[in-house]
Amino acid sequence: MPRGRRARKVADLPKHIGIVGVSPEGSSICYRMVGKRASEVSNPEQRPTISLHNLPFSSYVDALRVDDWQRVADMLRQSAGTLAQAGADFCILPDNVTHHALPMASASSPIPWLNMIEIAADAIVANGCQHVGLIGTKWVVRGSTYQTLLGIRGVKLHLPSEEDAETIDRIIFDEAIYGRVRDQSLGDVTSVIEHLAEKGCEAVVLGASEAGMMLRHERMPLPIFDPLELLASAAVHHALAEASVAS
Repeated sequence: MPRGRRARKVADLPKHIGIVGVSPEGSSICYRMVGKRASEVSNPEQRPTISLHNLPFSSYVDALRVDDWQRVADMLRQSAGTLAQAGADFCILPDNVTHHALPMASASSPIPWLNMIEIAADAIVANGCQHVGLIGTKWVVRGSTYQTLLGIRGVKLHLPSEEDAETIDRIIFDEAIYGRVRDQSLGDVTSVIEHLAEKGCEAVVLGASEAGMMLRHERMPLPIFDPLELLASAAVHHALAEASVAS
């Protein structure tokens, strides 16, 4: 019997969601988000199973520091294989920077992937935004993770200044990935977003899985697009699609 369908009839039950984790904090935030949305499904029998697998975060950081994207892709694919063996029907990646390696990872993956960056880009276009800012690690801000997909959709991406990018990068790696953000840092992030608003941005994209904990939501100078929240909703919707048709 095909892997991932041992205990269900085809199109009867929701698909099993696999989460490929990178940073421990970002992975746990994603798991909670997906779990919350799954728990909101009214019929308990239609709530999807969720599995999470991650290799050591330090292994990803080591590969990123030397631009070894093939190694990043191999690790992502390894996690996807483990999730497939656990019964997952598809997988998601809550990490922003490693999406750069997703085309390589998905090329020979045993199960399909949902692309968080594409989901976020589609949401931005659907909301009519033409100028958006981006905050995240320097790997994300200086890379093409969002630039390419937004650019081909006609959306202008505005980046923080070098000083602001350094500030956000420091807060992510010194605080957010450990699950804590100081009050001073919350104020610093708000200032960075204010600077993006001054550049004409209509909204800002949170290009880090942990970025949600870096915000003072009651004081946000711009609307927020959180790709992780969009991914969690899309994953549950995708998991339920066949089951909804069959019910």
